Amino acid sequence: MTMDTKLVVILREDLPPAIAANAGVVLGLALGGRLENSVAADTKDADGGVHAGLNPHPVPTLVASGERLREIKAGADEQDLTVVGFNEVARRSRDYGAYMDALAATPASDLEYAGVALHGPRTVVNKLTRQLPLMR
Repeated sequence: MTMDTKLVVILREDLPPAIAANAGVVLGLALGGRLENSVAADTKDADGGVHAGLNPHPVPTLVASGERLREIKAGADEQDLTVVGFNEVARRSRDYGAYMDALAATPASDLEYAGVALHGPRTVVNKLTRQLPLMR
């Protein structure tokens, strides 16, 4: 069954593994909190153990250069998409108040993204991301 919507996470290609993992988790949590029905029903294994429901969307994790991430974020902001950007101001802040203060003092043109998550119509998401490789 093909879904009408698509969800992708795009990470900056030069991130060290630990930072890439953190960025993916931060983006997934932030995006999931914005989507209705983002978690399927809990289910049981053959022994009766309960397993928490997961997101029913496949979630490809793609990579892009920092400049390409900025372009994708800008293009996605102009579309009918849910967009979450995890920028370096956020990544380096130690609490949310410090992030809000630092972001308020940072021009959009100076933001560097560790990653971006997108959700929306499959055709729109595909158009923005079709040339990007999967993370390896």
